[in-house]
Amino acid sequence: MSSSSISTSHTARYVVIAIVVAAFVVRLIGIDQPFIDPWSWRQSDVAAIARNFLENGFHFARPQVDWAGDQPGYVGTEFPILPFFAAVVYKSAGVEEWVGRIQGVLFFIAALPFFFGLVRRIFGDVTAGWATFFYAFAPLSLVASRAFMPDIPSLSLAIIGIYFFLRWMEEDRFKWLISSALMISVALLIKLPTAIIGAPLLYLALTRRRVSGQGGALSKPPSGKREPESIEPVEEDGGLEATAPWWGMLTRWELWFFAAVALVPSALWYWHAHRIAAQFYPYHFFGAGGFRIMSLAWYWEIVRQTVFSSLTLALFALAVLGALAIPRGKYTGLFHWWLLATLLFIFFVGYGNRHQWYQLPLVPIAAVYAGCACAWVAARVRIPRALFALGAVLLVLSFAISSSFCVQPLYRPAAASLRNLGLELNEATTGNALIIAATDGDPTIFYYAHRRGWHFLGDGVYDGNPRDSAQIVANLEKLRARGATHLVFYAGTQWWLDYYKEFADHLATTATLVEQTPEFTIYKLEPAGR
Repeated sequence: MSSSSISTSHTARYVVIAIVVAAFVVRLIGIDQPFIDPWSWRQSDVAAIARNFLENGFHFARPQVDWAGDQPGYVGTEFPILPFFAAVVYKSAGVEEWVGRIQGVLFFIAALPFFFGLVRRIFGDVTAGWATFFYAFAPLSLVASRAFMPDIPSLSLAIIGIYFFLRWMEEDRFKWLISSALMISVALLIKLPTAIIGAPLLYLALTRRRVSGQGGALSKPPSGKREPESIEPVEEDGGLEATAPWWGMLTRWELWFFAAVALVPSALWYWHAHRIAAQFYPYHFFGAGGFRIMSLAWYWEIVRQTVFSSLTLALFALAVLGALAIPRGKYTGLFHWWLLATLLFIFFVGYGNRHQWYQLPLVPIAAVYAGCACAWVAARVRIPRALFALGAVLLVLSFAISSSFCVQPLYRPAAASLRNLGLELNEATTGNALIIAATDGDPTIFYYAHRRGWHFLGDGVYDGNPRDSAQIVANLEKLRARGATHLVFYAGTQWWLDYYKEFADHLATTATLVEQTPEFTIYKLEPAGR
């Protein structure tokens, strides 16, 4: 091994350590902030499930939400390991927001070295260093990794799983295959849409059919051989290899074993979750209804959001350049397959992708392409080393500034008024109060009120804005008969009281105004039958 290779390896190690430390520190800023950002509703549901585990018994297989009124509120969800672990920590630390948020941070940070290692094995140190930096500080990565949600933990486990799968392909050691299968299995349990990771795994499995002329496993590299240090990946040894039929991989028991470990637990859990959703009010399965192809304008908005919010314009531009300049070589198609699967997912699950975090897989893919662009430029631009270093520093600073700018809208206190309303209800009502909440289906109010209730309009799942006063009155009386004690509005729905005159008149005779502010309105309902 040459001294330059050793030096490059040590430099890469220090770079990735610095990125990991910086990424961790940045994510600790405001780690205890309330769930009032634009994704508050999703985090409040997860946090409520965690608190219900703590207060109602640690019944892992029956997660509960707070918006089922007088019913227990069992729902079909992803494998609830995150809220369950949070509930365990709550026993000693108390119910605190940071307990939920820190989980995503830890999963993200733990996966960064594996992401670096994965990219390094395919493209070399330069690409891997830049890709890790972009992935660590892209706006969507920053926000999602600090959210009490399953998306970043699932993506992180999937990245680790791909890394172990590649190690198995290169070294043919069973421990890497079982490690990959376990990581992928848990990733799918935590978040089912992570199944798109099957595309790059299939690509690697198909690549594995390039076997030696002896018919054995992939030829192992000579002892001491290192991954390439430049942009150019190692080409396959065409003189020793032949292409086997694609169906040859079906005869490998290891891949059947991998599929069983990775898929069977998820199939069993989601079958169980579907049964829970079918049997118990409010009959809700998280993520249901997302498979819907939308209009062209809808997808254009996703593109705009990706370019100017999730990635930043600079990262997107570098990713496009890198996708065009990506070198040819062993395994380099992995990220193309992953990108294609992600784009198909965005198209066919169009309605589900109204949630920005559904596009999370685009971030590591774009980061790799951007890393390829940086390595391509580094290999071809001939300028003094000091000037080149200055350019790298300017790129780092400009991306950090643009990322910080794009992150700010994702941290705006969009649900602050809902939290304030919830805290007021916690003070003004008893623990057995049942709240009807006209809050556009946002459960943040229930979480901070620490009360149960119903979304309004709706009987369980939120049903949207009312058609007329008659519909509102009918829904109100139905819920009053089920024991509702209070009706609340927030700033976004207080217009109902002016627009629906007949409903307002009905409310004046069947409820008592408790409090009214620019942020919210609270009514106490007369008991049913009076």
